[in-house]
Amino acid sequence: MSLDTTNRQPTVSTERFDLRPLRKSDKGLIEHYSSDLRLARMTANIPHPLPPGATDAYVTRVTAPVRDEDVWAMDATKDGGPELMGVIGLERMDRNQVEVDYWVAPPFWNTGLASDAVRALVEANPTGSETMFASVFQDNPASARVLVNCGFEYIGDAEAFSVARGATVPTWTYLKRMR
Repeated sequence: MSLDTTNRQPTVSTERFDLRPLRKSDKGLIEHYSSDLRLARMTANIPHPLPPGATDAYVTRVTAPVRDEDVWAMDATKDGGPELMGVIGLERMDRNQVEVDYWVAPPFWNTGLASDAVRALVEANPTGSETMFASVFQDNPASARVLVNCGFEYIGDAEAFSVARGATVPTWTYLKRMR
């Protein structure tokens, strides 16, 4: 069974910013921020150094008409703020579940941005999912607090390979039942 779907993403608004579908014009800022080793080390999939073409391939994949993941930009232009402060995505899994994945650019760390973005997607539940999962590296307690503050429950330890670190890293896994 393929989880790929043709999907139109809604824009999800918060007081401070909008979560809007990623667009090709975001490539420059995504590349700028994701080239930062501090950010890349806290993700499983962002390599460091960022190879040529990686950002273009990512944006092309997540904006394709048929895909298994929806990705939004954290965009504060409605209040005169930055066009892209981070990204957040929902990857479709089987049994009406999604995995939440996000990163916030280092200039916006410790501002509540991640909590607001996760909370907005949980409340909107744009995929109509019954369950949301997320995992964070154990050396990133700030991301763990984001999930707990948004109603996710810790369900166990695991590990994931970090491309930037070139190593397997211990993770904490979280779950949020939507219904």
